[in-house]
Amino acid sequence: MGTPVVWEGNVGNAAEHRSFANGNKDPRHMLRLNVMFDNSIPDGQGGYKDRGGFWANVEWWHQDAERFAALFQKGMRVVVIGRAIMDSWTDKQSGQEVSALKVEASRIAILPHRIEHVSLSGGGGQRPTNQPQGQARSQTSGGQAQNVPQPSPEDMRHYGEGFDDDIPL
Repeated sequence: MGTPVVWEGNVGNAAEHRSFANGNKDPRHMLRLNVMFDNSIPDGQGGYKDRGGFWANVEWWHQDAERFAALFQKGMRVVVIGRAIMDSWTDKQSGQEVSALKVEASRIAILPHRIEHVSLSGGGGQRPTNQPQGQARSQTSGGQAQNVPQPSPEDMRHYGEGFDDDIPL
């Protein structure tokens, strides 16, 4: 089953997108992130003290996983809503049973920490002339700018319809 969780942490690497065949239907899409869920507490002097934390893989099955993979960047602060489960498998090299904590996310939200600039286009407002329609440009404090595909208003009309929370085994 799994334990319901709402955890906050930092993305540890570039997001990974995978597609899986689904018979005659459209393929299923998964976004995988490696997230450091920390345990920071106020230190009484305006800062925070680290009291440990842990790494966990986060898997999010969503029709727009490929688009979101381009959006999530290493170091971004995110909140993950889902369920924590122990994932077990047999290691191919050693043949031993291995277990690790993973989160099957129902939602992942980007928090504004460490984001310097976000500009969106295509929502009915004026678009900068140097940017193609359907693109947003975001920049993190690392100075990396990236064009991120944005859904059109037509895409957003059907946004919630394709969400499938059945996770294949």
